[in-house]
Amino acid sequence: MSHNRFELAPEIERDSIWLADWPLCQLRVQNDANYPWFILIPRRPGMVEIIDLTQEDQNQLWRESAYLSVFLKSTFKAKKLNLAALGNMVPQLHLHHIVRYENDLAWPAPVWGKVPARAYTEAALQQLKQKLALLTLPL
Repeated sequence: MSHNRFELAPEIERDSIWLADWPLCQLRVQNDANYPWFILIPRRPGMVEIIDLTQEDQNQLWRESAYLSVFLKSTFKAKKLNLAALGNMVPQLHLHHIVRYENDLAWPAPVWGKVPARAYTEAALQQLKQKLALLTLPL
């Protein structure tokens, strides 16, 4: 990964689908239809931790995360919203937003490694994009 310009980590690109570019972050959906699972990736090169961002970018990340979180909790009627910035396997800074329900396949455990990912069908992806159409508004 170059440190001069933003490049998406190959693992994130492989495992997720682009939805929008926001002022700071790229918004993607994890290609796992088992859960509504979204990822915000700040478009800044070389970032690993949230504290690596400038204070201005940290504030913008939290604004975008809160905007996404409010939308997800209301749109998907989440029992719980899991947010995580682990980065153990993929060090590029990215923030997971995972909608959870008491009857989902991993509840109450974390989603990682519980069940195999189930790729979105084209129809399901189009339905998801319709729900998210309002999210493309600038923040």
